[in-house]
Amino acid sequence: MPQEGRIVKIETDKGIIKFALYEKDAPITTKNFISLVNQEFYDGLTFHRVEPGFVVQGGDPNGDGTGGSDDMIPLEVKPSLKHVKGAVGMARSQAPNSASSQFYITLDAVHDLDGNYAVFGIVKEGFDVAQKIRVGDVMNKVTIE
Repeated sequence: MPQEGRIVKIETDKGIIKFALYEKDAPITTKNFISLVNQEFYDGLTFHRVEPGFVVQGGDPNGDGTGGSDDMIPLEVKPSLKHVKGAVGMARSQAPNSASSQFYITLDAVHDLDGNYAVFGIVKEGFDVAQKIRVGDVMNKVTIE
């Protein structure tokens, strides 16, 4: 079982989503995410992808899945980090080391993604809010508690 660290709070018009970071198990990914949160990178960005029963995804400044932050990070996977329901992971292109700012929340277990995408957190509160997210919904404020 991955060790849970600090809590990320995402404020949306649909409600609040809180997820715990796996800082010890995914240190590169969580450091990148925390840095972006501290820069207020995510504030005002949208969820641009919603696949019912699969994922909600956001964190693209272009709002269409083509953009990201300036820095790409290496793929960080571990056998203990699984795509269970409510997992938080880093989206990327076909290139394994191309994740930057886009992230997703799994709406169900999606073990086909295990070992191919970096899981770096788990939803602790507001999973029902994540299920209500629609394309274009805004992350009004993202903070570390």
